[in-house]
Amino acid sequence: MTDQSSAVGSGAPEIPGKPTSASRTTLSHIMTHSDTNLLGTVHGGVIMKLVDDAAGAVAGRHSGGPAVTASMDEMVFLEPVRVGDLVHVKAQVNWTGRTSMEVGVRVLAERWNESTPATQVGSAYLVFAAVDADGRPRTVPPVLPETERDKRRYEEAQIRRTHRLARRRAIRELREKRAAEGFED
Repeated sequence: MTDQSSAVGSGAPEIPGKPTSASRTTLSHIMTHSDTNLLGTVHGGVIMKLVDDAAGAVAGRHSGGPAVTASMDEMVFLEPVRVGDLVHVKAQVNWTGRTSMEVGVRVLAERWNESTPATQVGSAYLVFAAVDADGRPRTVPPVLPETERDKRRYEEAQIRRTHRLARRRAIRELREKRAAEGFED
């Protein structure tokens, strides 16, 4: 991922920013027996697909075209989801780089036939890369945080980005060191 500021002075035209609310979305789905695992709760993979679907919609809306999942960070399952739960997947762009975006997702569930408040059952952070028709990276508009919560999410996303890059660099350096010492993978 490249920081948005690197596009300045690169000769690329500046793209106007978009507010967080411009692409924020909620995807809702009722869980049925076909979504369950052997324990009778909803498969984590079913929830992960809903998360990826909602995040992809947000990334496409924000970037104004196709965007592909580059990575998923910290998919956390807090509570089990059951048959009959109405699941709400809320997603928004937290941060943008030159061609990539971090999308934050909250997963909530409520009983389909009760009027009790929804409970948060999961969360995730995904990184999407905007691509053109040939699959090459394309520039995305900067995200413009609107609320204090949006600003906090933007700052936290920058920390996650720094950690992702440092982890990648450390792994690459370790592999290079082991290869130089004659160890094979």
